[in-house]
Amino acid sequence: MASVIINKASTEDLETIQNVGRQTFHETFAESNSEEAMKIYLEESFSTEKIKSELNNPDSYFFIAWEEDIPVGYLKLNSGQAQTELQDDTSLEIERIYVKKSHHGQKVGQLLYDKALETAQSLKKGYLWLGVWEQNLRALNFYRKNGFEVFGNHTFRLGDDEQTDLMMKKTLVQ
Repeated sequence: MASVIINKASTEDLETIQNVGRQTFHETFAESNSEEAMKIYLEESFSTEKIKSELNNPDSYFFIAWEEDIPVGYLKLNSGQAQTELQDDTSLEIERIYVKKSHHGQKVGQLLYDKALETAQSLKKGYLWLGVWEQNLRALNFYRKNGFEVFGNHTFRLGDDEQTDLMMKKTLVQ
């Protein structure tokens, strides 16, 4: 494997984020959800308008993992009012760490997580938090290994299916 570098994304990276987001979400969740629900979710969540709006939000941060000139994953962070739930000024949300299945086990997720941690520290945040599907054991193990603990849950809707996401957080030492 060639070395992976992490670069901050801009509006010029919109299509890359759309493509990586759709591919990785499909790879991870298609087996557990209906084809119709997946199609609608991917169209809505990765629409050009939605991603453009997110990229232009000053409280959201995107980073892309590149292996040479191939995007292999990305990270989306939210602070302030961009956070999906808590909207605590002392926190930073990891909304997405998405890695292509072809690169699972190659430390790309860890590199993206390290960038999230570095960003939280540079913004002087007190803690990181995220929501992760209770049945996504790979992700749960990854976050536990990195010091996250469950503090609650919320419902994530995919089509007509209500799924439970575990809310996890990691307190940062200042």
